[in-house]
Amino acid sequence: MSFEELKNKDAQYIANTYNRFPADMERGEGATLYSESGKKYVDFGSGIAVNSFGVNDVAWKEAVIAQLNKIQHASNLYYTRPQAELAELLCERTGAKKVFFSNSGAEANECAIKAARKYSYDKYGEGRFRIVTLKNSFHGRTMATLSATGQDAMHRYFMPFLDGFDYAEPTFAGVREKCSDKTCAVLLELVQGEGGVRPLDEEEVKKIEKFCKKQDILLMIDEVQTGNGRTGSLYAYMQYGIEPDVVSTAKGLAGGLPLGATMLFNKCEAVFGAGDHGSTFGGNPIACAGALSILKRIDKDLLLEVQGKSAYLFTHLGRIKNVISVSGMGLMIGLETTKPAREVAEKCLERGLIVLTAKNKVRLLPPLNIKKEEMDFCIKILNEVISE
Repeated sequence: MSFEELKNKDAQYIANTYNRFPADMERGEGATLYSESGKKYVDFGSGIAVNSFGVNDVAWKEAVIAQLNKIQHASNLYYTRPQAELAELLCERTGAKKVFFSNSGAEANECAIKAARKYSYDKYGEGRFRIVTLKNSFHGRTMATLSATGQDAMHRYFMPFLDGFDYAEPTFAGVREKCSDKTCAVLLELVQGEGGVRPLDEEEVKKIEKFCKKQDILLMIDEVQTGNGRTGSLYAYMQYGIEPDVVSTAKGLAGGLPLGATMLFNKCEAVFGAGDHGSTFGGNPIACAGALSILKRIDKDLLLEVQGKSAYLFTHLGRIKNVISVSGMGLMIGLETTKPAREVAEKCLERGLIVLTAKNKVRLLPPLNIKKEEMDFCIKILNEVISE
């Protein structure tokens, strides 16, 4: 099938919800991808922070295939070893007490929203259900997580949205202003990904944490994109020196398989009982086997490598002519340039470099094990495209 035939088939049969780039991905290894025609790409997108160790990763494949040869799915009415072992590992690495598994970041955030409302209902009764999120945030595409998203552009077409969300400026004063006696939780992305790769100020976050603890308002951290080594720590909240009550994650957790996790800390350990929440595919044994392979390799040495690669990229990208700013954390990087982000991404793709966009920024999300020569190629192509 030619590329034109593929595009035509896609247009005929697939819902027109994606503004696709003109490229097809057929195979690869690590951060190197190839189209069916054989064109080579260096991948600084990782499937939007999903392929933690790139594609065709040997250790990940072995873990997934070994589980595939046993059982591909079991209802959550029964026990499976990979799910229990993954929950144990997540709790050991974070201090969480319980984990609920789902299929995506949006579902992990749905669970967090339900956990917050049930915690408050159990303790305070009806009426204390509102959740404060931040302006420019993004928490998912479901009705609840879209309602939680603090972007006017996202709040079109699908009215009415769910009640119970208030959008604050990304400061302590902004959050404090939106909190009331009806507030049960505050939900934060510590680095706003889709909102333009914008890190929150550490001192402001600590003030928010202190206020939440005092008011018994749950502090929930959305680590769907920032989690699993992406920012140079296992989870971004660890760099902020805070203790959240709920942490949601997904994307890079299972290295390419659909898996979300909602980690419940001390206050929320017993918030759910049988029948309060559920998922048919959540915690699928194959996805959990893949996640175990990923999580076990995100150790101190790898995180130090991520930090070093981040410093290297920040330094060299900041020197490129027409780059206005470089933002982000770890290997979650945003470039603001004098050129439209989409135009930069398209020209990079023509030259064999895959980058993403976020608002007005070019977004880089390479595999955690990206090589120096691949980083140098990225810097070279971006320099050509942005400077020309």
